[in-house]
This record gives sequence, C-alpha cells and structure tokens, in this order.
Amino acid sequence: MRFKRWTGSLITRLVVFSLLLLLVVQVAGFAVVRRSIEFNARQQVARELDVAENVWARMLAQNVEKLRQSATLLASDFGFRSAINSGDTETVQSVLENHGSRIGATVTAFLDTGFKVTASSVADDKMGEASKLIAGLPAYLSQTPAGAHLTVLNGVPYQFVMVPMRAPVTIGWVLMGFPVSVDLANEMQLLLKVNVVMLTGAERERSLAVSTLPSTDADSLLRGKNQTETVLGDELVLVRHVQQASYSGQVETLLLRSAEEVLAPYRRLQLLLALINAGGLLLFAVASSWMAQRITLPLRDLLDATLRLGRGEYQTPIQHLHRQDEIGNLARSFDHMRVDIDAQQTEIRHLAYWDRLTGLPNRERFRDVLEQAIADNTASARPVAVISLDLDRFKHVNDVLGYAFGDRLLQAVAGRLQRLVTSPEDLVARRGGNEFAVLLQGADAQMAMEFTQRIARSFEVPLAFDDQTIDLSAGMGVACWPSDADSADLLLSRSEIAMYAAKRKLSGALLYDPSFDSASSQMLSLLTELRRAVEGNELRLFLQPKVSLVDGTVVAAEALVRWEHPQRGLVPPMQFIPFAEQTGFVRKLTLWMFEEAARLMGDARVQSHPLKISINLSTRDLLDPDLSVRLGSLLQRYGVPATQFCLEITESAIMDDPQRAETTLNRLSEQGFQLSIDDFGTGYSSLAYLKRLPVDELKIDKSFVMGMEKDEDDAKIVRSTIDLAHNLGLSVVAEGVENAVILERLADLSCDEAQGYHISRPLPAEAFLSWRAQRAEAPLPEA
Repeated sequence: MRFKRWTGSLITRLVVFSLLLLLVVQVAGFAVVRRSIEFNARQQVARELDVAENVWARMLAQNVEKLRQSATLLASDFGFRSAINSGDTETVQSVLENHGSRIGATVTAFLDTGFKVTASSVADDKMGEASKLIAGLPAYLSQTPAGAHLTVLNGVPYQFVMVPMRAPVTIGWVLMGFPVSVDLANEMQLLLKVNVVMLTGAERERSLAVSTLPSTDADSLLRGKNQTETVLGDELVLVRHVQQASYSGQVETLLLRSAEEVLAPYRRLQLLLALINAGGLLLFAVASSWMAQRITLPLRDLLDATLRLGRGEYQTPIQHLHRQDEIGNLARSFDHMRVDIDAQQTEIRHLAYWDRLTGLPNRERFRDVLEQAIADNTASARPVAVISLDLDRFKHVNDVLGYAFGDRLLQAVAGRLQRLVTSPEDLVARRGGNEFAVLLQGADAQMAMEFTQRIARSFEVPLAFDDQTIDLSAGMGVACWPSDADSADLLLSRSEIAMYAAKRKLSGALLYDPSFDSASSQMLSLLTELRRAVEGNELRLFLQPKVSLVDGTVVAAEALVRWEHPQRGLVPPMQFIPFAEQTGFVRKLTLWMFEEAARLMGDARVQSHPLKISINLSTRDLLDPDLSVRLGSLLQRYGVPATQFCLEITESAIMDDPQRAETTLNRLSEQGFQLSIDDFGTGYSSLAYLKRLPVDELKIDKSFVMGMEKDEDDAKIVRSTIDLAHNLGLSVVAEGVENAVILERLADLSCDEAQGYHISRPLPAEAFLSWRAQRAEAPLPEA
C-alpha cells in the first residue's frame, strides 16, 4: 500500500517524467551521434578503399614492370641467345624453363617474328590450352598498356610480358607469364591494412585464386554476392569490388577494410559520452528529486491542512507562509481560508446553539443541557424541572405595533427571566417565536411551581417602550424528571402539553397531568381517522330546512356534515370541525359538502321543486385563492347553476384578512353564488365592510333569536337587524327558532326566512326530501 502510494505521488511522476524526457533526448542524441560516426567511418573507409584500389592497380603495374625487366635480362642473356640460334627446340624449351623458374615465370615461350610459338615451357598435355592463349596474346599485348590486363589460365590470374630478342635485329619474342601471388596481396595488406581476395571465373563458378584472409572468411565471401559490407568474426568489414581487365576469363579483386579500426576511437568517444550521459542522468535525477520535493512537500503539507480542515481542525496554522513564490501565495491563501472558515464555523456554531435576537441558548442547546443534567443527576436521583412559557397576545403586538417592537419585547422578557435565575446550574432559553424555557436543577414540582409564581409577579410590572406600555402575561407548563418523564425529549414535550393546557384554561401555570396528554392523543387519533373518513365514505350530508315566513314553504336548507364513525358511532361536529379548521382539513370537508349538495341537485324531486342550499365557508376557505375555480369545476361537472347555492361566511372569518376575503367574495359573487353573513351581530365588523361586500343575506345569530321571547333587548337587536338588512336591500334569515311564539314574532317583524328545531332538526338528505314532500300541504307548524 505504501509502495502504491509512493508510485502514485506527484513527486514520483515529476521525477520519472523528467528522467524519461531527458533519457529520450539523450538516446536520440546518442543515436544521431552513433549514426553520424558510422556514416563518417564508412566514408573514411571508402576513401581508404579508393586509395587501396589505386595502390593495388599500381602494384600490379609495378609488378609487370619488374617482370619485364627480368624478361629483358633473360632475352639479352648470351647463353639463351645461343640456344635460340642453335635451333634445337628441346634446348630452347629447357632454357626457357630454367630461366623462367629463376625469375618466377611459370609460363615461358619463344615466338618467331610472326608471333608463332616455336618453344614453350608449358607441359604437352596443356599445350593445347596454352597454345590457344599464346596464339592471340602477343598481338593483344602489343596493343595495350603493359600490366593493365590479366589472363586467367587454369583458374589462376597471370600477368604476361613480351620482350623482343635482337641480334642485333629482332629475331623473335620472349613471352613470360607470372601468376599473381599471395605475396603481392600480403604486401598490400601490410601496407594499407587492406585484405585482398582475388576471384576468377563466372559468377556461379567463381574460384578463390588469392586471399589474405583465413579460409573460412574467404569461403563466406565466395558464397556472397556483391556484398558491400560484411561481418567477419566480430568485425564490420567494408568490401570494394574491383573488376580487373582480363584477356581471358573473369577476374574480380575484393578489397576489404575493417571499420572497427576506424570506429575504435569513436567507440571510446561513445563510451565516454555514454558515461557523461549516465552521470548527467543521475545528476538530473537527484536535482529533479530535490526540486520536486521542494514543490511537492509543501503541497503535501497543504493536503494535510485540507484534511485537518475537513475534520474541523481550524486552529493549526498553514506552513510555508514565508515563501515568496507561488507555493507561498497558495499557502497564504489557504491560511486565509482557514481563518475565514474558522470564523464562519464559530458563527455557525453560535447560531446553531444560541438565539441571535435575545442572546439566550436556543431549543437545541437547551435540549443538550437538559440531557446532560439528567445524565449527571441519574445516580443521585436529584430532580430536574422544566418550565415552558408562551407569551399571551404576542401576535397582536406584532400586528399592531410591528415586528421591531415585538423583538424588543422578547429581549426584555429574556432579560427578566435571566434575572430570576440565580443558580449557575439553571438555564433560560428561547425555544422559538414567543416561547421560552427554564431549566431548574434540583427543583421538584413544588419548587418549580413557586418559580412560575415569581415569573408571574415579575410580569405584573408592564413594559414601556417609546411611551408605549405593554402588559405581560404568559401560559406556563411544568414537568419534572423523573416523575413525569424519563427522557429529555419526553420531558420537554410534556412541559409543552401542560403549557398549552394552561393557556386554554387561562390558569397561568399548570403542572403536567397525564390527562392532558391522553386528551391530546385522543384528538390526534381522531384527526388521523378523519382523513380516512372522506375516502371511506363515512361522512353524511344532513340538511336543516329554511321556511319562508310569508307562506311557510320550504325554500332553502342549510347543508351540515355528520361523521358516522364505524366504532364511535355518530361523532358530534364540535369534536372534529374545530380541529379540522386548525389543520386546514376543513377545506376538504367544504368541497365534499359542496359536491354532495351538487349531486343532490340532480335528483328529480329537487328539480321539480327548486331548492337553494346554504353551505358554510371557513376562514381557510376564504383565504384559498383557487376556491372559485374548484367550485366552478364542480358546478360544471354536475350541471348545476351557482344561483342555487348560498355561501355563508362568519364575520370573524372576514376580519382575519379583510382584503383577501373581499377579493374571494367578489369572485364568488361574479360566478352567481348568493352570499350570506352568518352569526351576524356576534362579531366586530363595521357597517363599512357590510356596505362594500357583495352580500345578499344576513343571518341573525341564534343567541339573539332564542332570547327575544324573554329579553326585550334581544328583541330590539333582532328588530334593528331586520330593518338594517331591508334598508340595505338584503334578505334576513333567523336561526334558533325553538317554538311557535318566536316564529310568530319573527313573522310580525317581517323576517324573510327562519330555521330551527321548531321547524325541523337537521335531517339526512333522503329524509329531508321526504319531509319536504309531506310538508308541502301544511307549510307552517301550529303553535
């Protein structure tokens, strides 16, 4: 693994790449030098062979001249002349042989003045071949330069000379033939260090005549064909082929010069150059390694620094900051990055565990401290208490006085809570929004409740900012470890449950009770089941009739939803409608009711006697920008006009966001829906909104209608509301009609429509249609 890391390092790659590059350059240079040396050596050997060729020709010529002088001495010899004059052929032949052997001539002959052979030293059995040569040779020799040509006789190259014999006039010619001996070739080899090989005969039938080489090397040359160079032994030898002029047969002289002698000085120079290159390569490797280390070791240090940064270690400074090169610049950049990241991480850690607005620990920090406190007190069973606190009316402060004022309020509350905590073990934290938490170590339930009283007393002093006085109050919940919970998360959760219970009951502070938790669990389970009720067809559409106080006919009905639970039976609306509104699920309930009502409109019994159905819209429905699109889609699907529906809106739903509510109501009115203000008189809206909104109907709250029989003030409110609505061109519906007396008084006050238990309780859709059919003959119930 270490070797793999070493071979894969940058320093190794730099050194290896540099060495390879240098090695390639050196090898290329060495190859060029070697090739140049060999080329120059061949050129030099070729020049030497040129000289050798000239010298060889000169030596042949000199040898012929030497032989002519010897032949001339023989021709002038008195004894030889006497033998010739005697005319005895045998004597002449004997003299020729004696004198020829004395001067080295193997072929001698005497020719008359007509160049006819009269005597010869050639044996009788060879006389025929010699006669043929001698017959034409004198005339040929007399016309060509002496020594320029050779004659092949029995595979041996000869040099022939012909000299006249005078007494005093020419009486004949002496012809002598001398074989080219190896001595002449050895002399050539000693003189110029050039080996000589003479070959005779045609190309395929060549024979070795003269050679200064060992027999094995000469045989290899004999087998070769026109080689310009060859290897003899371990030496490179260059070969020069010289075609010799010959009277008969073919003669080729091979001049061989060893290139090794010429290359030897260059070989030593190459060896020296190789040593220099090797030394340079080694020196370059050492220098490259040193330089690469100078570069890569700082980079490795920077790599280690990045690994430390990755592990979150930001305190160790980066090395090599003093360098003034690129490495130093990089190191300084890394160090600046380290410092910046350290500052950012410090800020992130602070933001992760501390609240920026109040400077208090946040929810996560509080949880960690609580877990540590439980762990520290486990052995001694020392109690730990958690107080959760939620400010009252904080949203109203933000809405009225602005968020900046709300922030100042939270800072002031944080300061008051911190002043109440005296023990260094205790902790105050902001859990988010307008919620705070207090950790008390060593405090039981009684001590924690006493601490909540101290908080309540500190809140009795109002806060004053910029001439604005704010009264403080809060709901507080207390949970203790280990009596109420065995873990930090559960302890926090149960303190919050107690806090929300205290806010609902307006009790100030409450100690956790298991009944709080079971009620919450039951409601959570109920809401979970409600989500499945729509898909499981557990919801039922009920209708409560509205009758006309003019003729008693059933002119409309209010659509209500009932939940027929498989195990719980009929669940009262007040047990699930409020929670559906809190979670936003009420929008699905509204669409379900509208779709069921639209489907009912297709019933023949409804179409024969038109009916208007009222459906309640919640606050979340009014804030839905796509409500009109969804309702329009349902109308188109069932082919029902919008005029057959009246949408009831409470005043409180409008006041949550008047502008958005007004926009939604205008869209619904443009579609053709009738709009009604439900529970009129219980809200806080002004008549200006009533004037601006596209309302068609007012629905008087049942609290006024039910009380008008015994309370004259309620009767006045009902009378005034009816007059107001009629003056504004609106119709009036009274709900909560419980008896005939109330029904008669409403008729006397010119109320348009009425609904209540005196007329009919809410009925299932089928039961309502049957009831309306029976009611058609007797519109008004008797008192």
